[in-house]
Amino acid sequence: MNIPPEWSVETTVYEGNPRIAIRFSKKTEWIILVRKLPGARWCYPLRCWLVLDNEQMRRVFGLAERDRIREMVLSTEKITPEQNRALEQLIDHMRSSRYSEASVRSYVQTLVVFLEYFRNKAMIEITKEDVIAFNRNYVLKRELSASYQSQFVNALKLLYSQIIKTGMDPGKLLRPKKPFRLPDVLSEKDVAAILGACENLKHKTMLSLLYSAGLRRGELLNMKPKDIDSNRMMIHIRHGKGARDRLVPLSPLILDLLRDYYRQYRPKEYLFEGQYGGKYSERSIELVLKKAVAAAGIEKNITLHMLRHIYATHLMEAGTNLRYIKELLGIRVLKPRRSIPM
Repeated sequence: MNIPPEWSVETTVYEGNPRIAIRFSKKTEWIILVRKLPGARWCYPLRCWLVLDNEQMRRVFGLAERDRIREMVLSTEKITPEQNRALEQLIDHMRSSRYSEASVRSYVQTLVVFLEYFRNKAMIEITKEDVIAFNRNYVLKRELSASYQSQFVNALKLLYSQIIKTGMDPGKLLRPKKPFRLPDVLSEKDVAAILGACENLKHKTMLSLLYSAGLRRGELLNMKPKDIDSNRMMIHIRHGKGARDRLVPLSPLILDLLRDYYRQYRPKEYLFEGQYGGKYSERSIELVLKKAVAAAGIEKNITLHMLRHIYATHLMEAGTNLRYIKELLGIRVLKPRRSIPM
């Protein structure tokens, strides 16, 4: 959609929710045009048109993307100004160190909870014993997972080693031993049923590529058309977990599907784009899988990340070497860590 240059566009907050305000002189053709925007409505108190302030609308109007993580830190009243400043510095440090936005968000969300718990205590006064008490009285009491506990320790280590640099020694914090659980595994017939239930070509292509290459969700959504190498029959995955690139084989069947998809949708920047361009949203692809699983009549709770485990399991069942599977998945083999005494 081409937005007339005469329109005045700015971000605002209405009734506690972020919105994009649109103002222009009254013209019938412009009113017709603005009504075509999703969720557009006239706001009498502000005397302007309002639409949702989201990534799609920001791309339509050429606005900078929202920094939702920083907004979350700035808007919370649960932590002190000192804690707030430390988290803002941590956000800058993680981004400059090329952490993924998902890692930045999860670290900050975890630390907000921890720092709120100790908001009446200076950050340099927090001790290892306080961390143990938080684990006992918050994490274990609420029966939160070992993954949450490990993430909390990782976030705390980074905060104190890179930002605070005084007080608690982060090197003395140990991660918990992660329990081993077998994931729910679908048969190849079930996977075929899920993919076959996708009536939309884009949806079917996304899920097929995700499963056939064992991709993480972010790896799929960050992919660009140039990353599909049809000459070598390889997929170039750039900046995967840990900022590592890797190559995985491209199936001939998936290549045919990708060609059909490309001819129909003609993506410009990313291989899979949203309705108004830009990267396809994480929430949307989750809903695509959920709908396909339901349509296939499968009652198990299947997630996007589980497709990656299912892919690996099917390779193992076919006799593929475990080390090669880990290379395909981009998994580093690490030395076992000591368990956390909490």
